[in-house]
Amino acid sequence: MYSTTLFLVPVLVSYTLARQVNITVDASKILGDLPPVARFFGTDEPNYATYPDGPHQTYFRMHNLLTTCDPLNDTSPHRLKWGCTNAYTEDVNGQPIYNFTIIDTIFDAYLENGVKPYVQTGFMPKALSSHPDPYSFDFNGTSDVNNIFTGWSNPPTSFQKRGELIYQWAKHCLERYREAEVESWYWEVWNEPNIAYWNGTQEQYFTLYDHAVNGVLRALPSVTVGGPEVAGGASRDWLSLFLDHTLNGQNDATGDKGAPLDFISFHAKGSPTFINATDSVPGHLQMNMASALQNVNDVFFVIQSFKTLNHLPVFIGEDDPDSCAACLSANVDYRNGLIYPSYTAAAFTRELDLAGNYSINLTGALTWAFEFDDHPYFDGFRVLATNQIDKPILNIFRMFGKMQTKRLEAQSTGQYDLDSVVSSSVRGDSDVGILASISDEGNKMAMLVWNYHDDALPKPDAQIFFTISNGFMGHQVVNLTHYRIDQSHSNAYSTWLALGLPQDPTPKQLADLKAAGMLQMLHSPTQMKLEDGMAVIQFDLPIHAVSLLVVEQ
Repeated sequence: MYSTTLFLVPVLVSYTLARQVNITVDASKILGDLPPVARFFGTDEPNYATYPDGPHQTYFRMHNLLTTCDPLNDTSPHRLKWGCTNAYTEDVNGQPIYNFTIIDTIFDAYLENGVKPYVQTGFMPKALSSHPDPYSFDFNGTSDVNNIFTGWSNPPTSFQKRGELIYQWAKHCLERYREAEVESWYWEVWNEPNIAYWNGTQEQYFTLYDHAVNGVLRALPSVTVGGPEVAGGASRDWLSLFLDHTLNGQNDATGDKGAPLDFISFHAKGSPTFINATDSVPGHLQMNMASALQNVNDVFFVIQSFKTLNHLPVFIGEDDPDSCAACLSANVDYRNGLIYPSYTAAAFTRELDLAGNYSINLTGALTWAFEFDDHPYFDGFRVLATNQIDKPILNIFRMFGKMQTKRLEAQSTGQYDLDSVVSSSVRGDSDVGILASISDEGNKMAMLVWNYHDDALPKPDAQIFFTISNGFMGHQVVNLTHYRIDQSHSNAYSTWLALGLPQDPTPKQLADLKAAGMLQMLHSPTQMKLEDGMAVIQFDLPIHAVSLLVVEQ
């Protein structure tokens, strides 16, 4: 049921299982800027950027840009959790050979599609690794992830040589892409140096950071550098010690006190699990947003304590419902359908709320998901698209892309308070939440509404009574566009299931799947009457569905 009315009207259908939720948005109460945090993505496998379904209009972070192909002539990207570029090798006399050809093709693909690199100077070229063998590995969705930490994860034989590599690479980028472009990128040093991605000590990472950052800044002093992309939030005192090093430590590359730091980055991950069946509840997947939000809360607490750093941009450099994009198990069987986008809407909003509480400059929340072509359709990996068919998760980012620049005050009687979600996730009634925004000019509003629960189980619809007040004063009519992600809208996965799970779809089926993967409207755009800046919109929102209401003059 859907209606747009000035005042509430009697409900015309039965809502035996529906739960009434009242949402109010006051267009006159601006909370502040709404940063476009959702426009950041990343992947282990950088070479996929050159595929037809590469990234568009965002920032993109990638592993393995300095990893050596093993063997050298195997530059194929068709391997999970692997990529390689041969950027650095050595001749028989141990002299460096720099070759940025493959990296150029990757960055060219990004820039041709309006994407800016979020550059990671990882990992260790084989010729520089202190323990190079074994170097490469094979991984499938059920492999032990610890098997990937081979020679590329070890410290270098010479931090100076590696610093010179970073300098030569940054100088090459400056020559190829020009100063104004490279200045708009973010540069960071390594991935998750507090766990096995870095098989050195913390002090050795500080040395790595000093030389890498110095190399970049030697090429272009105005470039933006940061880190440390630490795993597990603050990781006890790991982040604090890193921040202290940038302020007070001795810089191994320059001999000066401290090290440049223009942004702070860390990772936050949820922890889903599979709940075995009982007499009363079937076996099912259960998400856990609280573990990710606790990571965020812990880091914001640490950053707040550094008074000379707490103004810096902060990136959640990997912000995901689970910890391994290329792993498959019953614990992560959420990635094809509706749980993923509704989780993301609810989690990103809470991260913005936490940032507000701590006065943190949250600039990006990066989704570690991309695409693997030449894999089975809807294979269950954490990806945005499957063989160029967009998954429902991609449409939540299309919705985020339609949000406006200022955040508005909004309340929902069905929304969990922040402390409850941080401590316990969403385990009682569903979380029916709202993120509302308005343009700088005040002539366009965009409001995101979700119905989320941790359990992958049937739950009641939410019957939404949505009130806008103090909006578009002086206007009697505005335009309403209602976008929806649910079982029958913006959902190529449900279409694929209805087609019988085809792994060799016909041209007609492919066309239908591509169309179903696009962001769709719940109904045709309509006009909505206002009286003294007030209107009420009524609609039903199924469990794990997301609506975006765009109201404009």
